[in-house]
Amino acid sequence: MRVVLYTGKGGVGKTTTAAATAVWAAARGLRVLVASADAAHSLGDVLEEPLGAEPRRLALAESGTLSGVLAAVEVDARAEVARHWGAVGDYLGQLFRHQGIEEVMADELALLPGLEELTTLLAVDSWASGGAYDLVVVDCAPTDSALRLLTLPEAAHAALRILLKLQRAITAMVTPLARNLVAVPLPGPEVFRDAEALIYRQLGRLRERISDPGTSVRLVLTPERMVIDESLRARTDLALFDVAVDAVVMNRLLPEEAAAEPFFAEWVRQQAARRSEVAGLFSPLPILEAPLQHDEVTSLERLRAHGRDLFGDQAPEALLSTEPGLEFKREDPGYLLRLPLPNARAEDLDVSRIGAQLVVRTGALRRPIPLPRHLLGLDVSGARCRDGILEVHFQSIGDA
Repeated sequence: MRVVLYTGKGGVGKTTTAAATAVWAAARGLRVLVASADAAHSLGDVLEEPLGAEPRRLALAESGTLSGVLAAVEVDARAEVARHWGAVGDYLGQLFRHQGIEEVMADELALLPGLEELTTLLAVDSWASGGAYDLVVVDCAPTDSALRLLTLPEAAHAALRILLKLQRAITAMVTPLARNLVAVPLPGPEVFRDAEALIYRQLGRLRERISDPGTSVRLVLTPERMVIDESLRARTDLALFDVAVDAVVMNRLLPEEAAAEPFFAEWVRQQAARRSEVAGLFSPLPILEAPLQHDEVTSLERLRAHGRDLFGDQAPEALLSTEPGLEFKREDPGYLLRLPLPNARAEDLDVSRIGAQLVVRTGALRRPIPLPRHLLGLDVSGARCRDGILEVHFQSIGDA
């Protein structure tokens, strides 16, 4: 099963690119679902088709150009939250209202930060696991929200497990008092049922989906300084959580003949320099290039042509490149942890050992990495980041 997620800075054309990938893959005979995970849905506008919260099958019946299956959906994040967090959210809202908080605010507080992104990804995983499709293409939100979407399964798992244990402990202590003294709302068994289902089953499944070799992200950018810089940071942050990036799409490129016009000459010169820069900065990832179009690329026919031009002889569903992920290696003495973090700077990283975990921070993101059992008795003897790879050495104090 192949899952391809597109993200990039707002306005770079990721929705068009995702739709073109899906349409072209369906034209080549695959069963394809394209899903919008962006709260500001525009997938239906690009496809020129009305979409809802359930996959809708599309076809070019008049021309017969689709030999496979194409379906599209715009994920309803609120509905997904109600499905997976319903009993827990209802209880928390009731508890907040009991404390005198106004109803609308209480309902908002009952939603954990990132919950909408998390349940959106659950919907995508459900369709990917159902067997009805060969390829699922996801139009993610702009970069920052997409990073939350893709890193939450890893980051939220431990936090939610602690929250559930704390809630059980508090309930056990408060229940006798609440029954005799105050009408405090108490959680019923359905609250723990929904919380346990999300924490122990669904989050684990999402972590497997994100780290699956068949899942990858493609970064869409334009030849602009701020866009390139944001995409570089996104690549580093995704690597921290072992989320594979298999390609970069450089969108809206002016044709070289535009340099004949004085107004566009400098743009073409800067564009050429940035194309070369992007190739170097994102190496060894392949760079797919898409020209600036005369008008917005909408409709299935135009998206099909755009996808064909974008991929050329390459299969849109192919894993276009692979990069190494986290690994532990035996060395003399001790062990070595290697974590590729492309474009990361040593001064932006923080590495610490907390119990059975190694915690790596870059910017605002923090990833706890569980250590293998045979490393638990060893100490961190050194860490360095060079050539985009974080290396952490472990050995016993006696060997240091």
